[in-house]
Amino acid sequence: MVNSSNILKRSEEVSTISKKELKKAKDSIAKLLDNDKFSLDNNEFAQEYYFEHNLKALKTKVKEDLIAFNADKRGNKYVSYDQISDSPFLINDVKILNHRWIIANFSDGKIWGEVLIKYFHNTDKPTDFETVETLIYADTNN
Repeated sequence: MVNSSNILKRSEEVSTISKKELKKAKDSIAKLLDNDKFSLDNNEFAQEYYFEHNLKALKTKVKEDLIAFNADKRGNKYVSYDQISDSPFLINDVKILNHRWIIANFSDGKIWGEVLIKYFHNTDKPTDFETVETLIYADTNN
């Protein structure tokens, strides 16, 4: 009986500690997200540029317009590297930094890189893009 009581007491202590640690972790994540100034979502100056637009729809359109270039069999033309392996370079993830810049990552399934892209949103036609800089990470598997 005493042993069971001690086990229950210890279990409650561990649960309390776990709840405190979970709250601390959630607070830290929330703080990081709030401090993400390099995002259109958190940049009031960039948002003012689009004051007449639905920001969510605009972001979706810009991302879809960029990802659409993945359909080219040679890969996305805004990745300034030619195909190295059997697969072309395709853009995977896109983050809109402000009203002019995008950062995206790309890969061919084995080699990864990032690209900084300048963009100009067009309401009635596809978004205009221009590659500013591209970097590729060394293949550490070989």
